[in-house]
Amino acid sequence: MMKLPLIAIIGPTAVGKTELSLQLAERFNGEIISSDSRLFYRGMNIGTAKPSAEEMARVPHHLIDVSNPDETWSLGQFQKAAAKIIEDIVGRGKIPFLVGGTGQYFRAVTEGWLPPEVKADERLRGELEKLNEEKGKEWLHAKLTMLDSVAAEKIDYRNVRRTIRALEVIMTTGKKFSSQRKQSGESPYNLLTIGLKRPRPELYERVDLRIEQMFEAGLLDEAQNLLDAGYAADLPSMSALGYRQCIAVLNGEMSQDEAIVQMKRITRVFVRRQANWFKEADERITWFYAGDAGLFIQTEEKILEWLS
Repeated sequence: MMKLPLIAIIGPTAVGKTELSLQLAERFNGEIISSDSRLFYRGMNIGTAKPSAEEMARVPHHLIDVSNPDETWSLGQFQKAAAKIIEDIVGRGKIPFLVGGTGQYFRAVTEGWLPPEVKADERLRGELEKLNEEKGKEWLHAKLTMLDSVAAEKIDYRNVRRTIRALEVIMTTGKKFSSQRKQSGESPYNLLTIGLKRPRPELYERVDLRIEQMFEAGLLDEAQNLLDAGYAADLPSMSALGYRQCIAVLNGEMSQDEAIVQMKRITRVFVRRQANWFKEADERITWFYAGDAGLFIQTEEKILEWLS
């Protein structure tokens, strides 16, 4: 059976994926599927660097604003939804563009992962959540490191929900979480992966500027609006980078300047973690320097070559 076409645009946060994806999707009659897990949530726009209404009006977008902040989208849900959307886009004679920096979600779609089908164990999950409250997320993540160092390396210790899920799967099945994330084989798609890169100092400058612009655009007000809407500060979505710091500012636990400094520092760590998912040595990825004035022409030529 002929594989469906899929173009993926990946790279670290703030590298420039959004604008290039818009240009290429416009050029090749495409639609964009977000593979950024932070963009699922409604009302969380500034802190996630979500494409603006004007940008989303240029090209149809999918899997953005599909969930409220107190709802959870699993990897399996995302994978099934993305597959259905890709099939629909191709069926309408268009090209799907999978765009984002969440490596786990990108790999799940493009490598045909088969996530472990382990139903939630509410009793065990409750115990793990209690341990998180008593001993802290660092302790919980250290526990995962002891049981499955490969999985722990891929999961940020601040992402308590994913840490607990990995521990839950391990304790329920007796097998490492990382070993259960099987692939169904080769990619189910005729895949072209475009990777964007910048020298680390340049990328850090862009990250710093983006964070400063978020506060200028009203990130604190956005966090306050979410709290006023009844979303608890300890929700996984609300504990995400940016919102966690804003809540601390609103609670008088740190100043805005301190929040900005902390966000910059943690985002740099996140950028380094993203490099574990998107390696320049990966021959399946065609890399381009995102700051090149001829980037659009270069990537356009690559796509035309792929289509021929």
